[in-house]
Amino acid sequence: MGRSRRTLPEELLLLALDPATGTTAQPQSLDLGLAGAQLVELALAGRIAPDGDRIAVVVPRPTGDPTLDCALELLRRRGAPVRAVNWIGGPRLGLRQTYLSHLERCGMVHAVAGQMCGVLPTTRYQATDTAISREIRSRLDSAIRTGVPPDPRTAALAALAHAVGLGKHLYPGNEGRSSRSRLRDLIRHDPMGGLVAHAVMDVQNGVAAQPRRSPAPAGRPASAGVRSASEPARGVPMQPRRGSMARAVVH
Repeated sequence: MGRSRRTLPEELLLLALDPATGTTAQPQSLDLGLAGAQLVELALAGRIAPDGDRIAVVVPRPTGDPTLDCALELLRRRGAPVRAVNWIGGPRLGLRQTYLSHLERCGMVHAVAGQMCGVLPTTRYQATDTAISREIRSRLDSAIRTGVPPDPRTAALAALAHAVGLGKHLYPGNEGRSSRSRLRDLIRHDPMGGLVAHAVMDVQNGVAAQPRRSPAPAGRPASAGVRSASEPARGVPMQPRRGSMARAVVH
């Protein structure tokens, strides 16, 4: 994969960066969205494909992007298609910081050191070329305004932006309500983007994939109401998240 085109995780992160504060909107759900954006980018590159609600590796050849190739290799090692909700809900420690550092190396953002409460060191990130962010935003605006089905990349970006809750960041207030609604509707224009976006929302809502049950031994009824300690509860809402903005802290 050449570096002439920005990847979906990079574009999603640039969309989430607040130009005034240098922080990212929806930081917790954004981490899930970046993991999902990697899946869509790998699908656009022809490396993986949807298999029902699962993701299957179809071409294990590296893309040339180290972060994407790490994800591709982890998927390959699974040996069998993995549920999108399980993959996105897995640990992704440092993924947002990895992409922020990458954007800094590429010259798209620059880091601004600071302190929180006068003690804790923090790092904010300011876009160095606002034209790039404007171009990304204009693609979404055009798809929302014209109603013309967007290209798969833009459709997937819209689906991910909606899934992580960027609608209120991009189109705030009552005047942005119709735009947020149309942003949500764009989810149907890309099957892979839709699959991933729904998986991101399921993880946020605490909806776990239903595990396969082993047949009950002969003469013993299946205990449908019993769940193992390692099996996550289905449909249990997650605890409320504190705030919609956070700073990237560098220790």
